[in-house]
Amino acid sequence: MTTADSSKDLNQISDSASGFDSNLAGRYQQDKIFRIAALIATLAGLVVLGFLVFDILVDGLGRLLQNFPSFINSFPSRSADRAGVLSALVGSILLLIITALAAFPLGVGTGIFLQEFGGDSWFSKFVEVNIGNLAAVPSIIYGLLGLTVFVDLLFNVTGGRSVVSAGLTLALLILPVIIVATREAMKAVPDSLRLAGFALGSTRWQVIWEHVLPLALPGILTGTILALSRAIGETAPLIVIGAATFVPFLPTNLKDSFTALPIQIFNWTSRPQAAFHANAAAAIIVLMVLLLTMNAGAIFLRNKFQSER
Repeated sequence: MTTADSSKDLNQISDSASGFDSNLAGRYQQDKIFRIAALIATLAGLVVLGFLVFDILVDGLGRLLQNFPSFINSFPSRSADRAGVLSALVGSILLLIITALAAFPLGVGTGIFLQEFGGDSWFSKFVEVNIGNLAAVPSIIYGLLGLTVFVDLLFNVTGGRSVVSAGLTLALLILPVIIVATREAMKAVPDSLRLAGFALGSTRWQVIWEHVLPLALPGILTGTILALSRAIGETAPLIVIGAATFVPFLPTNLKDSFTALPIQIFNWTSRPQAAFHANAAAAIIVLMVLLLTMNAGAIFLRNKFQSER
């Protein structure tokens, strides 16, 4: 190799290094821009959320603190000063219990079957595709489904427009979310754990119940928390099912008429009087406290299972 060829090769290497340095600087610049954009989006979301919470607290906290026991223990009334959320609060709690009892075992069981037993069969793929589609269906469609199935077809069982009909409808609404969360949580468990269990002579069910499911349970509970948080704030399915806007009594059984906090809030915000708007803001605070309490309990269970791993 001549001196000229060596000099030419060195120049090419130098040009390549200069181009690499230029590209590297450009990539770092893009990374910086993306980081700033993500920070701006986060701050914008926090500002909007903070403004909404502040507005609700300003409108409703005074009404709530002014007469807290009466507001919680009173039934709805045509007078804003005497109106309370007792029937709506109890209705929301009953709906939450029915929804969790119906959706959690069905969702977890379906997720276990699809992930551990279904394999690559056409049936599993068919169910998986439909579950993914159902997760994106608007909530009012589930309300129409509940109206047809639970209110009309199963009238003798559910009592029609009742608490149990609404709870089962909300269970259908969140079922796809729990199934997907269960599958993803179980998919995250290493296959080596399953193989170790099989090598020791355990059956498939023993491996799932004693090893895979305990490790996947925190993820499953996280998905269930998100699903129930969505269900407790839904209004459209309850309106379609026939939730009453004025219920001056507590349900004595699961076939009674009912109302819920979102329905009560919707009713008060539709009134022209400012006093009812303050009641609606106070009811929103009660709903937020109920939601945070439920989430705190679920997070406690999730952390408890994580600490036992």
